[in-house]
Amino acid sequence: MEIILIIVVAAIIYGLIRFLLQRKYLKTLTEEEFIQGYRKAQLIDVREPNEFERGHILGARNIPLSQIKNRLVEIRQDKPVYLYCQSGTRSQRAAGILKKHGCQDINHLKGGFKKWTGKVKTKK
Repeated sequence: MEIILIIVVAAIIYGLIRFLLQRKYLKTLTEEEFIQGYRKAQLIDVREPNEFERGHILGARNIPLSQIKNRLVEIRQDKPVYLYCQSGTRSQRAAGILKKHGCQDINHLKGGFKKWTGKVKTKK
């Protein structure tokens, strides 16, 4: 029983430290803040291609989280990066990868695409 408690406490501490460190390099933006800056940035949808085809933010490039490590050359380190996924979880994970790659200005959409009310493009 004590081992389980230690594992749970360790997991909570690890999660808290990770969250606090992430806040230093990843800005979580409301839809209004996201709209103000994404046209001057690299807008990247980190969802899978089938999700992207069903609808995505106008002007977004699809670089799925599952492929991002192999496609880092497509992402400029000197330009702001605006990420989104369906709910915000995958874009946070992608941000960690981009930070290690050398990106400095990393932003993501609070609530993800499911909360987006702006312009959407779908594949025909």
